[in-house]
Amino acid sequence: MKARVVLSEMTREQIRRVAGETTVVVPTASIEQHGPHLPVQTDTSACEAVCRRAAELASAEISVTVAPTLAYGISHHHFPHPGVLSLTPSTFMLVLREVCESLVRSGFPRIAIVNGHGGNDAAIRVVAQDLANYLPVAIAAASYWTIARQSLVEEADALAVGPLPGHAGGFETSLILALRPDLVDGRPPAAGGPPRPATGLPAMIARGGQRIGDGPGYSDDASAASAERGQRFLETIARDLASFLVQFHRG
Repeated sequence: MKARVVLSEMTREQIRRVAGETTVVVPTASIEQHGPHLPVQTDTSACEAVCRRAAELASAEISVTVAPTLAYGISHHHFPHPGVLSLTPSTFMLVLREVCESLVRSGFPRIAIVNGHGGNDAAIRVVAQDLANYLPVAIAAASYWTIARQSLVEEADALAVGPLPGHAGGFETSLILALRPDLVDGRPPAAGGPPRPATGLPAMIARGGQRIGDGPGYSDDASAASAERGQRFLETIARDLASFLVQFHRG
């Protein structure tokens, strides 16, 4: 019988048997507004899907288990739109830290935090470094679009639909059209939202009082999004994430 890769579907004894040999993946995401057309679970749906698909691929070579998704993230910048269920950065980091500590207590020696919400990106790295300082665990932390960025750009032509990952724009709309088209409400908007900060800047820059929620709630024109593009993006991400998990497990 094929080993399970989803932690919540396993019994305690199944977990006990595999924990010491396994890399456990902790998906982090958010419940927040995604424009007028996407469900508030967009980040959670996408992150959970790529983590599970990657785990299935990686399980051909290593033992890998996917923990339940931490669905609540740092989303204060999306207020005052409705449907934003946000944690403060300190609360998010505490919850993530204690989830990881619990996994270590269960015997997992390797933890890969895989993030699906831009607002969590800095926080997951802080938590990973902190845990590595005092727990006997190997830990990695990255957002899935960072791991797969080169392939998404060069192979899947992701920038043709807008910024990567953007917010509720062409990229994320394509993912949800591929995963849950029944949850997309109406035609994706063609007009972009306010400009988003460039990535790769040497410093984090924030301006008090400015929130995505003060605008239309999406970053770019989503009219070029499609389920076909989304499926290509998902396959590319899952493949690169699986490769990352295998390298982390062995390295």
